[in-house]
Amino acid sequence: MNNIFPVFEQIVPREQKENKLKQKSVVIWFTGLSGAGKTTLAVALEKELFQRGFLTQVLDGDNIRSGINNNLKFSPEDRTENIRRIAEVSKLFLNCGIITLCAFVSPTQDIRQLVRNIVGTENFYEIFVSTPVEVCEQRDVKGLYAKARLGEIKDFTGINAPFEIPADANFVIDTSLQSIETNVEILLEKLLPIITK
Repeated sequence: MNNIFPVFEQIVPREQKENKLKQKSVVIWFTGLSGAGKTTLAVALEKELFQRGFLTQVLDGDNIRSGINNNLKFSPEDRTENIRRIAEVSKLFLNCGIITLCAFVSPTQDIRQLVRNIVGTENFYEIFVSTPVEVCEQRDVKGLYAKARLGEIKDFTGINAPFEIPADANFVIDTSLQSIETNVEILLEKLLPIITK
């Protein structure tokens, strides 16, 4: 590590980038069970924000594990490293002035606290997508829940591994109760005052 010389003080500051983009960058973290609607909600919210002139980036399990984290498996250590890398990437987007929408199961308080510690509590907005496991199972196009129930997938969150309900989520959304459009409107009402410069 002796040959690493950070150039943070030479880079255009985040505040100047936010001013140019006319937005405040934040990390919006969607947590919940597989099939809860995290990515669907993040993508729909991104489209609405883009229509309103905001610059955003969605990160989710599929686009991350097919690229930057394609060398990681699903052991507890690899799951933690997966989230750590995502948090570090989110921090880079944050410093670019970009609003980052992250959709990850992130099942424990500790793993979500890791993200908070990396990006900063003041930059982190947690959305708990609280859709019940029964609904998530009905939506399961990949058949993951069925495989978990047959014992083909070990430590699958919601079946044979626990999900710790967030104690301090900024917002709670159950996608089984109303349409995606309604949920996006609810989130926009809460988020626009936070991200508008």
